[in-house]
Amino acid sequence: MAAAKRLVIDPDATDLTLQFGAREVRLTNLNKLFWKTLKITKRDLLQYYADISPYLLPHLTGRAMVMKRYPNGAEGDFFYMKRAPEPRPEWIEICPIMHSEMVNFPIVQDLPSLLWLINLGCIDLNQWYAPCDDYNRPDYLHFDLDPGPGADFKMIREVALRVRDILEHLGMPVYAKTTGSKGIHVYIPIVHGPLQKEVWTFAKAIAIELEARHPNIITAEYRKVKRPYARVLVDYNQNAWGRTLASIYSVRPTPFAGVSTPVTWEEIEEGIDIQDFRIDNVRERVAELGDLWKPVAVGKKRFDLTKVFAAPEKKKRKSKA
Repeated sequence: MAAAKRLVIDPDATDLTLQFGAREVRLTNLNKLFWKTLKITKRDLLQYYADISPYLLPHLTGRAMVMKRYPNGAEGDFFYMKRAPEPRPEWIEICPIMHSEMVNFPIVQDLPSLLWLINLGCIDLNQWYAPCDDYNRPDYLHFDLDPGPGADFKMIREVALRVRDILEHLGMPVYAKTTGSKGIHVYIPIVHGPLQKEVWTFAKAIAIELEARHPNIITAEYRKVKRPYARVLVDYNQNAWGRTLASIYSVRPTPFAGVSTPVTWEEIEEGIDIQDFRIDNVRERVAELGDLWKPVAVGKKRFDLTKVFAAPEKKKRKSKA
């Protein structure tokens, strides 16, 4: 089967309309600098996402998207937007989720909808933790390893390995990616079923246990004023209602235009650096290695959290016998 032809965004156009069958996508202000120091334009950002889309889209389809818009590029102000803007193309699919009122989130289902979203000034992508058709039941749990003041990326790597160890001991498949900014994200694909609050409760218990085992480098304290100095936060709270993390392959609005990139545990052990993965080199890496996170999106190896929930009850019944 022949590979799909690469979409090339006209390097001479300032504005451009792309045709995908009956659907049109209008791309605007293509020459606008989104990273002034690096000379990276909006066109460059759109071209990156077009190139990475075969690997990215399986991680986004069917999920609500929270938009974080940077109309003036990475150095400019940003704002969050949940509701799909109007007017919008009629073919943009919507995921209605009840907050205090019904919110119609957009869904990125394919390359046209991805380019439409990026053209709005979205640099990184923040998708919901559960599919739209059952948005209160996540199909993965995750931890954001975030360095506090006095902590560096060497400590992030060490904490990532400690997180991996405790989760693998429980029999969980564990995957890591750089955040593209300062830390590492650790994900565990789970069997669809537990409610969001149950997943959050489990993640909190793991973070507290990690803090107890490694108090010199790990904190689970969510309140900044209470955190000890030179610790890595194992942030379980990103599993809370409505929270999102930057997607795999997301470009981040950092000075080095970092990309949230899947990495192997061997690479973490060997000493990767956060700035090793950028908009200018990730495409070549993925073309060579493929999507290291394919099992997170479509793999059959998923951990059944209900086994963990059931364990204390079994122990309790046994003690009464």
